[in-house]
Amino acid sequence: MNRFAPIAKATGKRRPAPGERRYWAFLSYAHSDGRAAARLHAALERFRVPPALVGDPHPLGTIPPRLSPIFRDRQDLAAARSLKQEIGEALDASNYLIVLCSPAAARSKWVAEEIVEFERRHGRERILAAVLDGEPGCGEDGRECFPPALTEDGFEPIAADLRVEGDGWRGGVLKLVAGMLDVGLDALVQRDQQRRQKRMAWIAAASLAGMATTSGLAIYALDQRNAAREERREAEGLVEFMLGDLKSKLEPIGKLEALDGVGARILAYYSKQDAASLDDAGLMQRSRALSLSAQVAYQRGDIGGAERLYRQAMAGTAEAIRRSPRDPRRLFDHAQNMFWTGEIARSKGRLDEAVAANREYQRLADAMVQADPGNQKWRLEQVYADQNLGVVLYEQRRFAEAGRRFDRALDALQRMVAANPADDQFAAEYSTMLAWVADARRDEGRLKEATAFRERQIAHLTGRIAAGSSDVKFQEHLIPARRALGILLDIQGRSDQAIAVMEAGVRDAERLTAIEPDNGIWRQFAAGARLELAGRLISLNRPSAAADHVRSGCTSAAELRQRDPEAAAWRQLLTDCLTARARLGLSAGQAAQALPLAQQALVSARGERNVDIYRPRYRVAAALRLIGDIQLRAGDRAAAERAWAQALGELPDGVTERPRELAERVELLRRVGLNAEATRLANRLRAMGHQARI
Repeated sequence: MNRFAPIAKATGKRRPAPGERRYWAFLSYAHSDGRAAARLHAALERFRVPPALVGDPHPLGTIPPRLSPIFRDRQDLAAARSLKQEIGEALDASNYLIVLCSPAAARSKWVAEEIVEFERRHGRERILAAVLDGEPGCGEDGRECFPPALTEDGFEPIAADLRVEGDGWRGGVLKLVAGMLDVGLDALVQRDQQRRQKRMAWIAAASLAGMATTSGLAIYALDQRNAAREERREAEGLVEFMLGDLKSKLEPIGKLEALDGVGARILAYYSKQDAASLDDAGLMQRSRALSLSAQVAYQRGDIGGAERLYRQAMAGTAEAIRRSPRDPRRLFDHAQNMFWTGEIARSKGRLDEAVAANREYQRLADAMVQADPGNQKWRLEQVYADQNLGVVLYEQRRFAEAGRRFDRALDALQRMVAANPADDQFAAEYSTMLAWVADARRDEGRLKEATAFRERQIAHLTGRIAAGSSDVKFQEHLIPARRALGILLDIQGRSDQAIAVMEAGVRDAERLTAIEPDNGIWRQFAAGARLELAGRLISLNRPSAAADHVRSGCTSAAELRQRDPEAAAWRQLLTDCLTARARLGLSAGQAAQALPLAQQALVSARGERNVDIYRPRYRVAAALRLIGDIQLRAGDRAAAERAWAQALGELPDGVTERPRELAERVELLRRVGLNAEATRLANRLRAMGHQARI
């Protein structure tokens, strides 16, 4: 039973002055709830007021078509000692205060100050609460979600419950809208339902946004149909549309929530049927829906959940192949699940599993081509198989062998792009392969060639974007591409060019994450781009320019780490964050503050996992080197020398070293006084084109 009553009509006394710019609401939240706040902010500003209500009288004027703008504080207030002037001005200019309630919000002094300040300016009547997590009014530490300032003197705020067990997200948003519009909830809900029902009539021909909104209703309609054969065929035809055309339109623009909704609704439909009794079409559609949900989970950063869903999907596609072993479509669907289980295993360092999965993937790709030799899509799967096995070789530091596989795959993709210039998929895969070729060249020590391939990749990506492609993969690829090019330019002594390229990458990241803030992979790229840029700026003795990048990168690193503590890439981000903070402290002469951060970076680095088992050892060595540098700055040379010697002992012997790793060895050899060996290796680096700091 819902413990919250519908939001009652709110009253307000102050009308805005003519021409005064106002916010419809100020959204107050704890910064750990930032993702949910961003989602709520977007939902409120996107909401279209039913036309029948637009222009009706309102205590603050008339009802507008949209409730925008909504103010959402994006600053890191934890660095402030009191509310900033602009926050006070925004509170004064806001019609309503929406408090996103959670245990974190209940503890936040910033949320408390915003409530107090808004009440002082406008009274309590225009304060709305939205329950995100915890329990309202329970009074228990760690569970209470209402901030004390919200319930002083027994005041009961108007509340919506966004939790699944409450109003749900949609119902909660409607309650908040009803409160701000000063209308009854029932009337708003009725009009909202009418509007959504109308959209069903044109789902197949509607705009993308209309299709995404209507998909849930379409599946709901399936549940209401009887089991007659003709209607069953119609239902599964609609499912096929949603897994095909609708998915293909949502996927390129990164609409995770809509994609997740499509997958969830389809699975809900099939959950009411016995899996063993599903016909071939139903079995495949259920498996494809599981794969879709797994894809969304992976992009959101729920790696464990993604792996479980992919394995469930793979059980279904394996059964489908057992029924029809030479059907290339079934082989393809099974191959996708096989690839992703292998990729997740690889990312978690389970190399044997990854190798086995990729070999099976290659076998499936060959079977597809044998069944239908003229199909370009199946040919592309063979390219992927070549690439994936190349990646495994690369992770084993067999860079030349990996490079040969990448070169072969690149040649095939180049021919495909030339034959199909308008095909975004071929173009995106071509970009990926250019990146792998560049990395293999770099790690062989062929730095100029690697730079040329990265420049070629960036030109390719910017060309597709300039040509008007709507596929976000090109923007996604651009972020790590600019970061990698910046690193290559930096180690070749071209620091000014490196900074310019990395700054462009950060701007690209900001634009992309604005599209879908919930996309964990994009946030990972953005955080990595910022921290890499910060590192270069610190090396150039520009710590003030680095500080904002460190702060933003560390915030994202912490949030991503909370999503999945086992994700290797996000553990590395945490190490990079702590390292950057320590280096900032060292550059400011604050050795006492920098040392514990560097020690935390060491602990984090020791906990890193990678398919390449040697890579974490170089990162441990780098953390120990930094600790030694800080101790030297603090005047303790003996401790510094012990740290450097320990760092040198961490480096593996008899391993093919990347240029950056070789440079780390040079730095440590010099610190411990082994100058002859350091000079020999530095000359080797210079022969590769490595010029920076050697």
